[in-house]
Amino acid sequence: MPDSTDRRILRQLLADPSASNAQLAERAGVTSASLWRRLERLREEGVLSGVQARIDWRALGWEVEVSLRFTLDKTDPRAFDDFLAALREVPEVTEIQSFLGSVDWRATVIARDMAHWQQVYRDRILTLPHISELDALMLVSTIKVSEELPL
Repeated sequence: MPDSTDRRILRQLLADPSASNAQLAERAGVTSASLWRRLERLREEGVLSGVQARIDWRALGWEVEVSLRFTLDKTDPRAFDDFLAALREVPEVTEIQSFLGSVDWRATVIARDMAHWQQVYRDRILTLPHISELDALMLVSTIKVSEELPL
């Protein structure tokens, strides 16, 4: 279980994932050797699973983001497996989540523009197997994106 020093290190890592180990150690108030040992232990415990780059898809020309909510026809025992396998094959899908409740799956889909979105929707989304209900929510603006945790 992470202690207060581990949480301090994690806060610094979240604040600046590109910082060097020497910078992180200084900001967290530990030695470089202690930082390295603690980071290794946090990796071994599964608390820290890696450092990722965050790509702004809009800066790359992908202007449309849609959140899709799917409810499946559960009369077929293979519905979930078939649907998930097909959804994973859609390259414009950037995130897939499963839920308990009235919605079974949620997926985030990106597209270059509205014409591209319409093509993806008609040719790839509507052809997915076992859909009984589908709801699309088009992103208008992002108010907050944070990886910060209350550490």
